[in-house]
Amino acid sequence: MNVTDRKFRDALSRFASGVTVVTGVRPDGGLAGVTASAFTSVSLRPPLIAVCLDKTTTCIEAFTRGSHFAIHVLGERQKSLSVHFSQRSADKFKAIDYQLSRQGCPLLEGSLAVIECSRAAVHDAGDHFLILGKVETLDTAANGVPLLHFRGDYYGLAEKV
Repeated sequence: MNVTDRKFRDALSRFASGVTVVTGVRPDGGLAGVTASAFTSVSLRPPLIAVCLDKTTTCIEAFTRGSHFAIHVLGERQKSLSVHFSQRSADKFKAIDYQLSRQGCPLLEGSLAVIECSRAAVHDAGDHFLILGKVETLDTAANGVPLLHFRGDYYGLAEKV
């Protein structure tokens, strides 16, 4: 079977993934945020994570050149945040509750986990950049179940298996 863009997307959409919002600071000092589902843990020692972002993301330099970024693991009640940060907008933080970390990253309230990282490496990966982050701080204060992305739509967990 030939691998076409459509078949590739369809096959990968059948892998349920968690939904995150990645935030950081652009070189001009502006705040940046984007929804991403291509996120994974990489290493326990040292603690490393990876996120893949499209090269055409309007705020990509915040993550490829910025010193720090934060990953927000969204809960099932945060679908609106995911949709908000997936859209192109001049100021995504205008109507959003957030606080700035010591490193200047916007931290969103209510996320299941907030993982702040220093940028460890950036790798070219086709039409994306693979951004490796060294975990510096963690916050897992919020409870709930994750927001999932599957076949182009949002889901929560129906039950524990």
